[in-house]
Amino acid sequence: MKILITYPPLSNFNKVPLLSQNRQFQWFSNPTFLYPLVPASAATLLSANGFNVIWKDAIAEQITYDQFLEFFQDQNPDLVVLETKTPVIKKHWQIIWDLKQIFPETKFALMGDHVTALPEESLRECPRLDFVITGGDYDFSLLALARYLKGEGELPTGVYYRKGGNIVSTGQLRLDNDLDSLPLIDRDLTKFQLYNEANIKRRPFAYTMAGRDCPYHKCRFCSWTTLYPNFRVRSPENYIKEIGLLVERYGVREIFDDTGTFPSGDWMDRFCQLMIEQGYHKKLLFSCNLRFDCLQDQKRAELMKKAGFRLVKSGLESANQLTLDRINKGLKVEDIINGCRVAHNAGLDVHLTMMVGFPWEKREEARNTLSLARYLMSEGLAEVLQSTVVIPYPGTPLHQEAVQNGWFRIEPQDYERYDMTEPVLTAGTMTSEEVMQICDEIYKVYLSPGYIWHRLTKLRSWDDIKYHARGVRAVLKHIRDFARGKVKTA
Repeated sequence: MKILITYPPLSNFNKVPLLSQNRQFQWFSNPTFLYPLVPASAATLLSANGFNVIWKDAIAEQITYDQFLEFFQDQNPDLVVLETKTPVIKKHWQIIWDLKQIFPETKFALMGDHVTALPEESLRECPRLDFVITGGDYDFSLLALARYLKGEGELPTGVYYRKGGNIVSTGQLRLDNDLDSLPLIDRDLTKFQLYNEANIKRRPFAYTMAGRDCPYHKCRFCSWTTLYPNFRVRSPENYIKEIGLLVERYGVREIFDDTGTFPSGDWMDRFCQLMIEQGYHKKLLFSCNLRFDCLQDQKRAELMKKAGFRLVKSGLESANQLTLDRINKGLKVEDIINGCRVAHNAGLDVHLTMMVGFPWEKREEARNTLSLARYLMSEGLAEVLQSTVVIPYPGTPLHQEAVQNGWFRIEPQDYERYDMTEPVLTAGTMTSEEVMQICDEIYKVYLSPGYIWHRLTKLRSWDDIKYHARGVRAVLKHIRDFARGKVKTA
């Protein structure tokens, strides 16, 4: 049985979509390709169980749609699997329609947070779609689906399909799989060398995933909670084996862990101890996503630095306590500032993420976020930042609240407009143009004299110089993306 796991080509005026791994979707002028870790795990698990797996990320390979169609015809797969997202769901429906015309007997499955939130919608709107896989454990679910198609076993829970002209499901999704039971990802099969991002210092580089997906699990805007209703982690001992494989076999010199929030507490302490014991802290730099409430312990931050940590990517979101409370962030503004200071004192870099366009924020409150970002960056308490427009993905409490309160400035089903080229929600006293302008101004913090001076004083090596040169190019393209964004009328 031949299974194709693919990201078909998508384009928007020569911009590249940030689609994989179900993070915030955006069209980029500066290509950033996140390694889709769970689909890669699915490919590995299927291959380990005797299935013929084809990995084709046409976005990362930057091939044309015609080239992709030719590849599809050559391969003639039995099952095609796509990870999708709200802004491109309609494009994927059309692609499935196109491919099904070539091989009508091929089965097609969609997975991702959008179809998890609205599983029946895709089966109604895309008559040639065969299966919707809900939840984020694509690896376990796809193995069970593939065995079912071979006549072995039953469909897993959380799968939607057609039966007798009706849409039916296999029941309530259960995510109780043991992550330690998975084989280590086959990096050759899944072409890991295709994936990169600007905020790395050393190559070869790799992504990993220690857990699925965040222990806090309450932020009202977060689509990860749609995929992962409960947080699970691999054991530190299992996880360190993967790091060892990346270092010893592939010569990897830097890792970014893409778990929504990297495990903290005793798990973190044990992981750091293993990194030091194995000597990996001397061979690679390590970065991860981490909440600010996990950055309040100076001793632990120093242990992380000793274990090889370089950077932590943390959600600032807003500088207004009312907003932090309203989105259930579980943080105080003081926690953000103190977390940056703790990390800085330990020698860790901080990557800030923030959001603009909350429906209840006034213009002055949105600019408070800009002011806090400017302060943290100019004082050297943060090194990197990124700004995004608030997008209420289906399945999130924020989306439900937006529908109930009439906050949408577009039709909620205009999914292609959830692509961050414009606000989809009304934004307090701000116009949509002002939302985009503030996002632009946040990126221009990189051009402030205080930040530039701070970064120049930290240049120590050729890796540092190349890293900052890549960062400058990325920032200029981000600024251009926001500056060229055209806000459409509702």
